[in-house]
Amino acid sequence: MEDGVDQHVARWASFWKDEPRFDPEVEGALVRMKHIGRWIERADAAAFAHNAEDFTLQDYKTLHVLMIQPWPTEATPAQLAEAAKVTRAAMTSRLDRLEAAGLVTRTIDATDRRRVLIRPTPRGREMWDRYIFEGIARDQAALAALSPAEVVQLNALLRKVLLALGE
Repeated sequence: MEDGVDQHVARWASFWKDEPRFDPEVEGALVRMKHIGRWIERADAAAFAHNAEDFTLQDYKTLHVLMIQPWPTEATPAQLAEAAKVTRAAMTSRLDRLEAAGLVTRTIDATDRRRVLIRPTPRGREMWDRYIFEGIARDQAALAALSPAEVVQLNALLRKVLLALGE
C-alpha cells in the first residue's frame, strides 16, 4: 500500500539516484511526521472554527499554558507569554479576551504589588477540561490505524530519536 509520500520520495530518489547522502527512508519518515502534525493542526483549527461559543484555538492554547504550567494554578502574563511562545503584547490581548469571557482573573500579587497574577476561573477550568478531551480524541484518531502495541513501539522509537537530539 502506498501513500502520497511514497510518490514524493520516489521523485527525489530518481532525481538523486546516484547520491548516497539521500536516504529515502529518512525522507519518508520525516515527511510523514510533518503530515501527521499538519493533520492534527487542521483538525484542531476546524474544531474551534465550528464551536457554538466564541472560544478560539488561541483562547484554548492560552488557557492550556495556564493550566499546565509549573506554578500552582497561577502565572504572570510574562510567564504565560514565554510558555505560549508569543509576545507579551499578544498575551495581554489574549488575557483581555479571556478575562472578558469570565475564564481567567487578574489580581495584584499580595507579596509584590508590581506583579499581576492570572488564575483560571471555575468556568475557565471547565472549558479547558472540555476542550482538552476533545483534542485528545482527535489525537487518538490520528493514530487509530495503529494497534495499541504499535503505538507503544512508535512512542519508543520517537523517544529514542528525541533523546539522541537532546530534546
